[in-house]
Amino acid sequence: MSVTCKGSVRVDLLGGTLDLNPINLILDNVVTLNVATSLKAEVTIEESHKEGIEIESKDYQSTHYFSKKDFTPEKLSGDHFGPMAFVCQILDHLELRSKVKVFLKSGSPAGAGLGGSSAMGVTLYRAIKNYKLEDFDPLQAIREVNSIEARILDSGPAGYQDYYPAMFGGILALHPAPGSVQVDQLYNIELKAELEERLTLVFSGQTRLSGINNWEVYKMFFDKVPSTREGLKEIAKLSFKAYEAIMASSYSELVDLIAQEGAIRRELFPGILSSSMAEVHSQLIAHSPSIGIKVCGAGGGGCFLLTHKKEEKALVQEVVQKAGMGILDFQIEEPLS
Repeated sequence: MSVTCKGSVRVDLLGGTLDLNPINLILDNVVTLNVATSLKAEVTIEESHKEGIEIESKDYQSTHYFSKKDFTPEKLSGDHFGPMAFVCQILDHLELRSKVKVFLKSGSPAGAGLGGSSAMGVTLYRAIKNYKLEDFDPLQAIREVNSIEARILDSGPAGYQDYYPAMFGGILALHPAPGSVQVDQLYNIELKAELEERLTLVFSGQTRLSGINNWEVYKMFFDKVPSTREGLKEIAKLSFKAYEAIMASSYSELVDLIAQEGAIRRELFPGILSSSMAEVHSQLIAHSPSIGIKVCGAGGGGCFLLTHKKEEKALVQEVVQKAGMGILDFQIEEPLS
């Protein structure tokens, strides 16, 4: 028996960091906007005759074997499983500890800031449920994998936005409420085309560490540092304005708002742009001052978006490639049924 599941990694448009409890409930009109991309985490589970679990990671180019007896509370909470700790905690949680081989591919570069580990986590959850022929609830998967990942990161609460594109596809607006998140599917062909033509996704080649920057922001928010509070309020206002622009089919305004959100983050969080990212942007605005930059995830490395006019896409690609960075070509996926 064998099952394969795939789940999109996301590109965050606006409202990242606002997906942290309870910041999401303290600020007004919070909405997080992101898209499901054709860059996909992939999990295959095959039946095996071995007593334990064999895990083959295409990203790490490694194979790990763990005995069923390894799945003890002490080893799960320690360093025994190494880079496979997240995977093994999900396997243990869903009581699949033996006689399978698991193949993993994250769908994005390590440390890219595209939520690759989160997409992998919920995709693995779905694959396990399918393999065991059990009912699958995407919202339950998100809640449980989010809790496991927060425990693994050990850096405060983990945001929730990264899981939804892998489960729902499309273009999403995530509206928080006490105890739940409302998923608003915004996908349409015109919006998809506008975003794909006016956004370029770049991998800087520099990895970043998830969780650390978010914790610093989280702490400053609850220490009531004025600049942090005001900055996140402004991000919330822009994100909601972008949501309203989508609802009004004002898609060109949406792309401009993505650039404005990127500028606020750059002022609010020193170091969110690496020096090489800043240099690429400086070269571009020398040609066209309207070109914007928006870091994906917590920043300090990884991926970033460049916002531009449709006719500027070739210029953007030329400057990025001369800087030795990689362009990640992607399409926005249709909603999942």
